[in-house]
Amino acid sequence: METRANHIWVGAVTLLLLAAAAGFFIWLARLGDRDNKEYDIFYEQSVGGVAEGSVVTYSGVPVGQVADISIWERDPEFVKVRITVDGDTPILVGTTASISASFTGVANISLAGGRSSQPPITCETTDCPEGVPVIPPSDSAVGEILASAPLLLERLATLTDRLTRVLDDDNQNSIAGILRNTDTISAELARSSPEVQRTMQELQLTLAQSTETLAAFEDTLETTDALLETQGPAIATELRETLASARVAADSLETTLANVEPITQQLNQDTLPAATATLRDLRQTSQNLRMMTERLESEGAGSLISGPALPDYEP
Repeated sequence: METRANHIWVGAVTLLLLAAAAGFFIWLARLGDRDNKEYDIFYEQSVGGVAEGSVVTYSGVPVGQVADISIWERDPEFVKVRITVDGDTPILVGTTASISASFTGVANISLAGGRSSQPPITCETTDCPEGVPVIPPSDSAVGEILASAPLLLERLATLTDRLTRVLDDDNQNSIAGILRNTDTISAELARSSPEVQRTMQELQLTLAQSTETLAAFEDTLETTDALLETQGPAIATELRETLASARVAADSLETTLANVEPITQQLNQDTLPAATATLRDLRQTSQNLRMMTERLESEGAGSLISGPALPDYEP
């Protein structure tokens, strides 16, 4: 009976020690988790590669791990990722979470973007739909590639179709013809290369001559400028004197014309009519003298003395 009682006491003490050890380890585990903080991240994109226990880094420094990953019950379009990080990690407003993939296929949660001037992310500064603060997600490079993959594939298919149309048999023949023409043009250019070089040399010579002509023209302009600077005032004075003399001559001519105008009016009114009458009388006298001369030639001098013969009278 004593042996059985001793075994019972030993078993009971052993069980008590094991329970105490288990409680101690549980207490240590909770003591270690006491300073950890939990945050939720809601992704609308694929989170492939992320699993429970995946590392959480802040600017590349490991600060925690993924505690849970599941479809959000309130909105199945989102994936809820709950993370636990060290309590001294500065999770401030402005911090975002992205998915960083590696060559091994394991993805990590990367935190970055916090500013020292901002307050910490808490339920007071952000939403807490599941009882813990929410860190907003940011599009990772992998997520952007996956999101744009359908568009890239569509554009690649369109490009392939267009290339197929461009490189059909007819277009290939046309391209071959263009290449042959290009070879022909290249050969002709190679044959005409000496003429082109000669033309270029002539052009360079012409440009050199033009440069010399421009230089001479510039010298002429400089000489003219210097002449105007030195003799310009004298030339301007002579021009003023010439213009003054011309103005005096014009005034004299105007005065002379004013004096001649009365004489001209008298000549038109008196002298010219008298001269006209005189010319008319002279013309009549000349006509009479011509008639007299003709009569002398035809009838003789007696015709001027005797009158015309009277007709015979018959009773």
